[in-house]
Amino acid sequence: MTQQRFLTLADVAEILSISVPQARAMVRSGELPAIQVGGRGQWRVEKAKLEEYIQQGYERTQTAVREGSLH
Repeated sequence: MTQQRFLTLADVAEILSISVPQARAMVRSGELPAIQVGGRGQWRVEKAKLEEYIQQGYERTQTAVREGSLH
């Protein structure tokens, strides 16, 4: 069985514990890289890109903690 490469916005929302509209806003703003596929232009996020996004979030948080800029 092959591993799934792409996630739907519903999958992304579930993984990040956010709503689907929030996930869509992240994609539309360019914060989270994604592609549109199919005739209806549904969004798909590559698992590797989501993992990169999460890692970058950890790095941003770590920097903010060191700098004392967390709210």
